[in-house]
Amino acid sequence: MAVTAQMVKELREKTGAGMLDCKKALTETNGDMEQAIDFLREKGIASAAKKADRIAAEGTTAILSEGNEAVIFEVNSETDFVAKNEGFQTLVKELAAHLLKNKPASVEEATAQTMDNGVTVADHINAAIAKIGEKINLRRFEILTKTDNDAFGEYLHMGGRIAVLTVLEGTTDASAAKDVSMHAAALHPLYVSRDQVSQEEVERERKVLTEQALNEGKPENIVAKMVEGRLGKYFEDVCLLDQTFVKNPDQKVRAFVESKGATVREFVRYAVGEGLEKREDNFAEEVMNQVKR
Repeated sequence: MAVTAQMVKELREKTGAGMLDCKKALTETNGDMEQAIDFLREKGIASAAKKADRIAAEGTTAILSEGNEAVIFEVNSETDFVAKNEGFQTLVKELAAHLLKNKPASVEEATAQTMDNGVTVADHINAAIAKIGEKINLRRFEILTKTDNDAFGEYLHMGGRIAVLTVLEGTTDASAAKDVSMHAAALHPLYVSRDQVSQEEVERERKVLTEQALNEGKPENIVAKMVEGRLGKYFEDVCLLDQTFVKNPDQKVRAFVESKGATVREFVRYAVGEGLEKREDNFAEEVMNQVKR
């Protein structure tokens, strides 16, 4: 029986599975809709699709390095409990190896690639979803490189709740690079140095600080000087090299790095679920609602 586009569309609406998966299921079952649904369920694809509308804002971050290449990435799940599941952890390791070996340019490209076991990354994740029972997704990743004269700083906080990967140029001291990553995990800088902050952002901050000073009743002739001073504090908040080093409050990060004969080329900091909507369960409210019924 010929598989039509309308049949594929109908199966997709019934299961939420992808178009290619639906077409394959219908082809395998000679166009039988119910058998095709069972086919997708058996493959774990339909059950995974039904979980697509759930919020996955837990999970883990991870880092894998091999030689002069390293990948930092985030994999989300619905609950922190599942993030500790052995099957989930195995999936994370498999994704790490795939990303570092194949170096996709985007998450979309990564999920379309074929893994060593012959299935796509998307299907491999779907199989894990079907087995584990929660929505899981590869959210983001970055692949960094260095030379033999540089060092990776790899730091995971709280078992992967926060991950930081730093590249120090001019030194092979991995422990110093890790200290910088540990600092970035704690103080959450947004940039390496002031020259990475756009002029537009600086001017916006200067405008806010100027209005603050004027609203405080400060004389206009000293406002400009005050603003520049406060702008310096702003840079300390957002720029790694301007921050006070967490392991030595008498030293800036810049001084620590320079003492190692190095420079910070870049860093990437991921925190699990940052920027994602999180499900909030108010159990007390639920109980009260039940009592009132």
